[in-house]
Amino acid sequence: MLRSPRVPASHILDRVLVLEMVRVTEAAAVAASKWIGRGDNDAADAAAVEAMREALNELPFDGTVVIGEGERDEAPMLYIGEKVGSAQGTGPKINIALDPLEGTTLTAKAGPNALCVLTISEEGGLLNAPDTYMQKLAIGPGYPEGTIDLSKSVGHNIRSIAGAKGVEPDEIVACVLDRPRHDDMIAELRALGCGVNLITDGDVAGVIAVTNPETGIDVYMGSGGAPEGVLAASALRCVGGQMQGRLIFRNDDEVARARRWESKIWTASTAWKRWRRATASSPRPELRTARF
Repeated sequence: MLRSPRVPASHILDRVLVLEMVRVTEAAAVAASKWIGRGDNDAADAAAVEAMREALNELPFDGTVVIGEGERDEAPMLYIGEKVGSAQGTGPKINIALDPLEGTTLTAKAGPNALCVLTISEEGGLLNAPDTYMQKLAIGPGYPEGTIDLSKSVGHNIRSIAGAKGVEPDEIVACVLDRPRHDDMIAELRALGCGVNLITDGDVAGVIAVTNPETGIDVYMGSGGAPEGVLAASALRCVGGQMQGRLIFRNDDEVARARRWESKIWTASTAWKRWRRATASSPRPELRTARF
């Protein structure tokens, strides 16, 4: 059945591939774990990449990496566009977004929340996010649709989340990457009385934290990598969370990267082809908002 070209990927993703992907991330995690606390970011990342690629190539599907370790000339393995899987041309076609080791510095320093992460979809179901920054705003499940709005101020969003939760704004806790670019936002959050959970690295884990009440984190705010935004949004979609993102371009090279991948406005809940039709007419990507 896996090898039949007539079987859509959606018919088997839940039944077979999901469990297999857990084993793929497990293989990467075990390989990277040997480098915990040894101060070598590159060695930890290389171990995870090699193990993840080997595990993927043992599985009977026709996979394409749409978010990976970089473009073909930048990464020897798991580069964007690389074909993986042992059933090329015959197995179900799937797209894969991955980060074999999200948090190389965390691993090298024996810190918490490093992840080996990937998400899969039917062919065309994942955005080829450009390697630029993305402004992100995320909350967990259980909130009414429209609770957050990236076009609104920090204060507006905090009051909206607090109102939906039935608490005062000073009872909201936000997770933010500890970077100078976030100083003004952190100051605004603290002026509202909010708790601010600062993390040094790993904003995929930071976004996922909003889904777990035990973390005490209500909202994730701030900018980080756009590819990581797609990975985090996939996790939120699985549990009914909400996330909005807006690409941030710092120079002409990043604008060119975004144009190459046709990065515009997209939604995770609509089909890829609808996204392409809706955005094909705009000649130049600027700051765009994506709702997940």
